[in-house]
Amino acid sequence: MSAARSLLTEDQFLCSICLDVFTDPVTTPCGHNFCKTCITKHWDTDVPCRCPNCKEVFNIKPELQVNTLISEMAAQFRQSSQQVASSSSSSEQQVSKPKEVPRDVYSGSKRRTWMFLLCLLCVFMAWMVSDQKKHLVGPQKEEYEAKKAELWKTGAEIQQMIQKRRLKIQEIKHSVELSDEDADREISEGVQIFTALKESVERSLAELLEMIQEKRMTKQPAEVFITELEQEISELQKRSTEVEQLLQSEDHQHLLQSFTSLNAVPPTKDWTEVNICPPSYEGFVRRAVTQLEETLSEQMKQVFRVELKRVQQSEVDVTLDPDTAHPDLILSDDGKQVHDSDMWKYFPNNPKRFFNYVTEFLFRKILLRGSG
Repeated sequence: MSAARSLLTEDQFLCSICLDVFTDPVTTPCGHNFCKTCITKHWDTDVPCRCPNCKEVFNIKPELQVNTLISEMAAQFRQSSQQVASSSSSSEQQVSKPKEVPRDVYSGSKRRTWMFLLCLLCVFMAWMVSDQKKHLVGPQKEEYEAKKAELWKTGAEIQQMIQKRRLKIQEIKHSVELSDEDADREISEGVQIFTALKESVERSLAELLEMIQEKRMTKQPAEVFITELEQEISELQKRSTEVEQLLQSEDHQHLLQSFTSLNAVPPTKDWTEVNICPPSYEGFVRRAVTQLEETLSEQMKQVFRVELKRVQQSEVDVTLDPDTAHPDLILSDDGKQVHDSDMWKYFPNNPKRFFNYVTEFLFRKILLRGSG
């Protein structure tokens, strides 16, 4: 029993929340033990999760697993407590007279718990060392107990390391989830913006083609003029053929009779005042591209507004430290702005001040907004 007392105390078997023997004991990343139901209910109401003993905060709720070693010890405790309670009850019934009940029997749950704990420790130590402990004497026995205590401590440290690594896994998974959310958001915004740009390009192209086609319709008068000119050419060619035939004729009488009708030029239109001004298409493409640039510029402004709003949620409020600024730098009175100067300013000697590079200085205060 003395060995058991040197290894464990009463508090190590009691849950600090329900103040009773562990039920399904679990170990937090900070190394403290609680009943699984107790710590789960506690964390359901206490946000963010924190250890009831050391108050260490866990940003992500740890995944708790039952500590098998303490669970087995708790089971031995319950079994031993039942045996002790049974034997104690029978012995008290034999010794006590009717209507005489010792006051120690009902002295409180803490006394009974301590008695059960001592019995549990005895049973546990006997179960752990088995028959080998009978052969350990003197220094060998002390070394054995010391090694067992070290192993107990090592086991607790290993459980703590396991819990911390499980917590790290949850943090990594959480980071991956955030990264995936960012990727999905960027894809959604990118598809939305480029779809709008594609529609704008197609709309601008359709408008450009429509304007060119409208301008092209002005060529119809030119085609009418060409038709009239072709008809006059045909009449003139016909008259030219008749004149050539008359010139080749040796019939003087025929030439004199036909001279009057063939000597005159056929009536034609005076084309000297007729001019065709073809439509100008210059600048159509340039204006369409300019309009497209304006649309793209508006889309870019929208993207910048969204990004600025996102960045402002984690805005950094900085205050520059004038004691560290290079002499060529000029800081504003509120310490929020800085610009260079052509004149070297004389500052008091300060071991924190930078002299090698003009752009060097330190922040006196950094406040992250929106970071909680």
